[in-house]
Amino acid sequence: MLTSFLFLSVCFLAYANGANDNFKGVASLFGSGTLNYRLALAWATLTTLTGSIAALFLAQTLLVKFSGKGLAPDELIHTLPFMIAVAGGAGMTVILATRFGFPISTTHALLGAMAGSTLLATSGNINLSPLLNNFVLPLLLSPFVALLSAGLLYRAFNMWPRHRGIDDAMCLCVETADTFALAGSANMTLSNDSVLSIDQQAACAERQARVILGVELGRLRDSLHVCSAGAVCFARGLNDTPKIAALLLLAPGFDRQWIIITVALAMLLGGALNSRRVADTMSLKITSITDSQGLSANLVTALLVIFASKFGMPVSTTHVSVSSLFGIGLVSGKANTGVMASIALSWLLTLPCAAICSAVIYYTALTFN
Repeated sequence: MLTSFLFLSVCFLAYANGANDNFKGVASLFGSGTLNYRLALAWATLTTLTGSIAALFLAQTLLVKFSGKGLAPDELIHTLPFMIAVAGGAGMTVILATRFGFPISTTHALLGAMAGSTLLATSGNINLSPLLNNFVLPLLLSPFVALLSAGLLYRAFNMWPRHRGIDDAMCLCVETADTFALAGSANMTLSNDSVLSIDQQAACAERQARVILGVELGRLRDSLHVCSAGAVCFARGLNDTPKIAALLLLAPGFDRQWIIITVALAMLLGGALNSRRVADTMSLKITSITDSQGLSANLVTALLVIFASKFGMPVSTTHVSVSSLFGIGLVSGKANTGVMASIALSWLLTLPCAAICSAVIYYTALTFN
């Protein structure tokens, strides 16, 4: 009976993870208007599922770390009440945050749930060394690395047009109407599909920078933006799936491959049915997003998460992606600090909330054992 409860608890956690996390990689596509909500969600679903399946081959270290080894006594880790409490406590915390539109970390929730169950089961006897080295340090450092990296990368991208400047103080441009998007310039409509504009040299440099060697940079940027969003979702699936699957790893009667496939499908379902609130927060409320800003944030997020997955560091895709967007918002001067403060508060509450929920579930599960 407890084995069935464990299976359902892990599926619930995977569903909650998908609802809170699946859209985060494509938030910049929706926020910048590159894709509508449904197309962005479909792209997130496909690429996340691909990353989850890739976890079968590329993320074995995380499977071991998130089975709880080193954090709790081995005799406790192998008990069904402990695993049920961890999955249930983390799942309840993540689904509650999703209900209010807060993008929180499933990694953080799992950590809190492990700590809460261990503290109750051992009367406060918990091994803090692996807790700090393997979990807390990567979780604390990754947001700051993401914030700085995304801000610097966006500033580098933003400097590109300036290196293709024009010597004349003024310029005269004739262009198609659909590419004319600069406000404040003097312009005259020549026909239905062309515009005559007179503007400053910086604006003209930006226009000329759009085409290099016959390649329209706007379309290239949009394509890279979509690919980078897919890379973030792939990285998230790769990093998060083994963390959840690890809870069934030590339970009897479960095959590793089928565990990961089941978790992947539950994550897919959660993202497809229950991700809109978090999508609005990530896409529209942290900062206004342009294509180049979204591309910068996605590249930083994907690289950091894939790197962390390869070396078994349990970083939070949520912390990395949100911090990347906020870092770009700080550089552009459009960051919503009030929303970011609320999100940061939800991050602080994640660990104690998961710990309390997990402890309550562990105590309840013991009564049925």
